[in-house]
Amino acid sequence: MKSILYILGFIIILNSCNSNTTSNPYSSENLKIEKISEHIFRHISYLDTNDFGKVSCNGMIYLNENKAIVFDTPTNDEASAELINWLGEKDIEAVVITHFHADCLAGLKEFHSNGIKSYANNKTIELAKENNYVLPQNGFDKKLEINIGNEIVLTKYFGQGHTIDNVIGYIPSEKAMFGGCLIKRLEAGKGNLEDANTADWPITVAAVKKEFPEVEIVIPGHGKNGGKELLDYTIELFTEK
Repeated sequence: MKSILYILGFIIILNSCNSNTTSNPYSSENLKIEKISEHIFRHISYLDTNDFGKVSCNGMIYLNENKAIVFDTPTNDEASAELINWLGEKDIEAVVITHFHADCLAGLKEFHSNGIKSYANNKTIELAKENNYVLPQNGFDKKLEINIGNEIVLTKYFGQGHTIDNVIGYIPSEKAMFGGCLIKRLEAGKGNLEDANTADWPITVAAVKKEFPEVEIVIPGHGKNGGKELLDYTIELFTEK
């Protein structure tokens, strides 16, 4: 009887360890990677700011058929190196930058050093150049489609909001969206409005919601992920009362 209880206890502990590994597969001082679903991961890194202190910044990783795509780099090259190392032998087909701020592209040099192609809205490339950032290599205007394994990954520009160039990423097969800083976490404030168009912001997000009514996973630029309620919250936050 004691031996059976011992074995059962060991199995419970083992399952608990596996569960923790699944929910938080990587963690260091520079970078965290959390599993959201079988193929979707959120990467979290940190940016020191004058106005908001140390800010956690999100990106998204999609894995399929031993291939990967990354939305936004971590906030520095060291954290980017950790992310690339975590992906190991998986082929990183692309890194997509969702707007020109440092929390999206400050770790881009490390991706280029590893031969990984980068993509961004042409306006993002223009603004990154004006701000003396490392430039994404490949530009597009309204829409970009990249195949990751047998699935299509979309990146699309819907209009101005957090910045004039912000885009969102969407994986139809996963019903998963990386909203970047265009989308707010629940209960968030308006945040950095230095380059924002607050009048157009709710209109832009309403267009995103209309385009992808089936979305189930939404990862914002900062804070906890959720579902389409994040779109509704962002629309309400910037709609003039």
